[in-house]
Amino acid sequence: MPQTLKAIYRNGAFILQTACNLPEGAEVELLIQSPQVVSPPISDSETKQHFLKALVERMQQNPIPLNAQQFTREMLHERGWH
Repeated sequence: MPQTLKAIYRNGAFILQTACNLPEGAEVELLIQSPQVVSPPISDSETKQHFLKALVERMQQNPIPLNAQQFTREMLHERGWH
């Protein structure tokens, strides 16, 4: 029966975030589900400049309010954000 475990990849090892009851030496299969989408690098300088200009414009149109709540590491951990 499949079991889902959460882990963080750090320094070449998977650090479990949930308890597990596996015997020592048990073989597992990992399914990576990353919430981050990494785009391929932009090699064309004109395309890169256009992308960066659009990115800055979007950031300027959506500034973080000065009175926005600052999240602590603990708060982010509780929400499942990493």
